[in-house]
Amino acid sequence: MALKISRRAFVAGIPLLLAACQSKQRSTIDAGLTPLSDGTPDYAIAYAARTDNGFPLPAIQYQNFDPKFLRQVVFYPSKYPAGTIVVDPKNKFLYLVQPGGRAIRYGIGVGRAGFAWSGEAVIRFKREWPKWFPPDEMIERDPKLEKYRDGQEGGLSNPIGARGLYLWQGNVDTLYRIHSTNQPSSIGTNASSGCIRMWHQDVIDLYNRVEVGTKVVVLS
Repeated sequence: MALKISRRAFVAGIPLLLAACQSKQRSTIDAGLTPLSDGTPDYAIAYAARTDNGFPLPAIQYQNFDPKFLRQVVFYPSKYPAGTIVVDPKNKFLYLVQPGGRAIRYGIGVGRAGFAWSGEAVIRFKREWPKWFPPDEMIERDPKLEKYRDGQEGGLSNPIGARGLYLWQGNVDTLYRIHSTNQPSSIGTNASSGCIRMWHQDVIDLYNRVEVGTKVVVLS
């Protein structure tokens, strides 16, 4: 027997149909990604070349990377409240916890064995194209960095990159940062001296979402 639907029932159901369509695209919109017609992220736009504060950022050749390292919204039940950053060095992910058991996930590069750090901290400072000050122990390991003891100006050759989020514990600077990198191939690897690397386009997205005082949890 054919199912008959009244005009009233059909009209009443339209908001639910629209909500279903919107929910299909909401994950990409929430992650700052323009969705394609099928609701999947348009990474060609997300990782396109752009100019930021006068600096030309190259496009990320995202096709060359495992798709799991591309920015996306994922199911991520967490004991931490929305707005917390959780870094998973083992799996090379950074999560920005969202309401409803979800998170925006970014691919990262992390410290080489022997330089890794874990613990809890907060973002004490946010900087755009910041100066880089190599720690004394880094200069001792690589004397060529002595010329940057008073700081290297921000720019494409600066290892902090487009944005820096500075992690502190109380009144103590951990000397660890969440920052972008001029070596995009290092995302998904253990390559840095302990800091948390991101693609320029991703760290700019994260930077715009978090405030000074945001809690950061780096898992062991």
